[in-house]
Order: sequence, then structure tokens, then C-alpha cells
Amino acid sequence: MTVLTQAGDGDRSTAERIDEATEILRGRRFAVLTGAGVSTDSGIPDYRGAGAPKRTPMTVQQFLSDDLSRKRYWAGSHLGWAMFDAARPNDGHRTLAELEARGLVSGVITQNVDGLHLRAGSRRVVDLHGSMDRVVCLDCGQSFARPDIAHRIDELNPWLQKPESVSLNPDGDAEVTHVEDFVVPACTVCGGRLKPDVVFFGEFIPTEKYAEARDLVLGSDALVIAGSSLVVNSGIRLLEQARRRKLPIVIINRGVTKGDQRAAVKVDAGATETLQVLAARL
Repeated sequence: MTVLTQAGDGDRSTAERIDEATEILRGRRFAVLTGAGVSTDSGIPDYRGAGAPKRTPMTVQQFLSDDLSRKRYWAGSHLGWAMFDAARPNDGHRTLAELEARGLVSGVITQNVDGLHLRAGSRRVVDLHGSMDRVVCLDCGQSFARPDIAHRIDELNPWLQKPESVSLNPDGDAEVTHVEDFVVPACTVCGGRLKPDVVFFGEFIPTEKYAEARDLVLGSDALVIAGSSLVVNSGIRLLEQARRRKLPIVIINRGVTKGDQRAAVKVDAGATETLQVLAARL
């Protein structure tokens, strides 16, 4: 287990802040909201962490607007999928699954689309932004397993060489050029347009999915936010739900988040090691 001794913000050390977080969470059943910082130890990069490359993800408007945009998205997503799918749960994911099994965590709400919480053994998971392992038809609603779509892409695009090293992005795609010849598979039911079952930039979270996340927060005694800078509005909305109910909020994240001033305690440290320390103490 990693012992945390680095300095935190203000005049308290990280260790002291973890002590405070432990006291806040002890005896409480808490919901956990996770962001990209929980999956960095699995090799999936963070959009906004220190050193993260500046990039502009495709918006849903671009994806829907024309064939070339869909070709560009699907070519990059296909190349990144193999590496994305090969990622394995890390100790942070496993720790949260353990805490749920012990009855301390009421459930996990994740902004990640990698499916690693479920693969780590967490049972109640709200994938707020969807999951990359599913594909849906925008026209008839049929759902497909991503490996099946990947196989069809390989068959339709035998010229597409998978490079030995792909620059992976947090949502499982890669940068690709010369995509004009790429053939995007169509829905086998209606011939319609396929899209990974994830919330694109500029797209709204499904109402029922947000309601599930909200109910999980409101049915808990506290909220822990791990590995999220809370730049995405969905995270702030859930934090506000907890704050209005006067639930204690603990934030674990390297660097500043938009919710720091509303938290009972902020631990400026990595998610994996901090969660492990908390699990050992609770």
C-alpha cells in the first residue's frame, strides 16, 4: 500500500486530509462519482490532467452532419478500440468493488466509458456517459456488441492497417488521416446509422440515466468524487444534489476541481493510492 506524505493545499498535508476524510466517511454508506483519473493507472489517458494533450473531440453535431465526419470518427475509434478494450481494471477499481462488497459503497457513478468498474466486480454502476463496448442504431434503436461491429469493420476495410502503436484518447479513439475510403458499417436490421453507445460532446445525458445517478446520491450518506476535475456539467449537478441535502462531500483528485470550495475535504492526490488507504482505514 502506498503511504501518502506529499503536501496538500493549504497548511495541511495529504495524510492529514486523508485522516479527515476517514473520519467523515466512517459509519456512513457513500456513493462514488469517478472520472478519468481513476482509469489512468489502467493506461487510459486523462483529458484534462497534467500533461494531457490538447484535443477537440468530435461533437454529436459533427457526427450527424455528414458522411466524412462519421468515417473519420469510426476509423479513429476502430484503431483505438483494441487498446481501449485491452485495458484492465486497476487497484482503484478493485478497491471500490471491495468497498461495495463490504457494504460501505452504495454504488459507483462513472463519467468514464471504459467499463472497468463492472469488470473489476462493482455491481451497482451507473455509466453516466455510456459505454464503448456497445453500439446502437440511431434509426431503429437496435443494440450491438462492439466486438461484432469491430469484426465487420475489419471485413469492410481490409486495407486499414492497425499500427503497432496507437495514440489512444480517453474515449477510445485515435487520430487518423485519409479516411475517405473508409466504409462505415450500417445497421443489419434497418440499414441505419451506427454510433457507439456513449454521450458525445454536445449531447444530453439520457434523463433516466441521470435520474438513476441522482437517486443513488440522494440515497447515500455521503458522496466521494474520485479522479474528476468536475469540468463536465453532469458531475457538478450531482455534487449540487449532495450539497443541497447537506451530505458530506469528499473530493480526491490531482489538481484543482470546480467543486473544491463545496467539499468537506479535498485530497490532492492520486485516486488509486488514496482509495486504498481509505479502504484500509474504514
